[in-house]
Amino acid sequence: MSVINKCLFPVAGYGTRFLPATKAIPKEMLPILTKPLIQYGVEEAISAGMTTMAMVTSKYKQAIKNYFEPHTDIEASIKGTVKASLLDEVNHASEQCDFTYIEQQQMLGLGHAIYTGKPLIGNQPFAVILPDDLCTNSGDSVLTQMTKLYEQHPDCCIVAIEEVPMTQVDKYGVIDGELLDGSNNAYRVNSMVEKPSPEDAPTNLAIIGRYILTPEIFGVLENTAPDKNGEIQITDALTTLAKQGKVIAYKFQGERFDCGSVKGFVQATNAFAKAEGVI
Repeated sequence: MSVINKCLFPVAGYGTRFLPATKAIPKEMLPILTKPLIQYGVEEAISAGMTTMAMVTSKYKQAIKNYFEPHTDIEASIKGTVKASLLDEVNHASEQCDFTYIEQQQMLGLGHAIYTGKPLIGNQPFAVILPDDLCTNSGDSVLTQMTKLYEQHPDCCIVAIEEVPMTQVDKYGVIDGELLDGSNNAYRVNSMVEKPSPEDAPTNLAIIGRYILTPEIFGVLENTAPDKNGEIQITDALTTLAKQGKVIAYKFQGERFDCGSVKGFVQATNAFAKAEGVI
């Protein structure tokens, strides 16, 4: 059993880059082929041994809760037909996991969203998945890889990173650090910069939407000042812990699709369609 059994999903955002669709449909419910982004994230968490999915949501995201609850009319209508297996994956997730929910009343940054989830997490380490970042590979899931690393460094937070072009670093949190002894893909983080300009970026190692956080993060977030836009950034909180040697960045094995952008969403759809033989 995993040493981490809770995964937090900050899913309260408006998804304005996908308007008008997201006026009525949560962006996390947009499908890659026939499966919504939130399902891919939940399946990744399950693959890493997690059994509680903690959703930081909003009053506009009831569709996410509905998705993971039974729909007796649909199930009755397809029972005994060739379509009966189409709900197997989501039903399996619902049976395997507990789903908990809390509403984020104001959109004040990722750090604020994570802090909002504190009552669902309690005093234990936990994972965070941003469903916008759809990750895929042929071996262990990204979160499984990170969990194995966390087991070796249980006092540290783990953030997933990948190399991005320097022209794109202003879209990400960027880390500076040194490789751990004997490793070619894990870094002890010295500092982190949120959305730096290319000339100010310490590296091109960008943080993507996978984290393992110790409960210490909640106390740090509580004392983290808002940025110039009034938002509480998880990058700022993690920087505080990095100065204490408590943050490791992990260059994961696999491929990430930025499904928070239309371009990345289309790229993911095409890649999954080719892999499934749809096109």
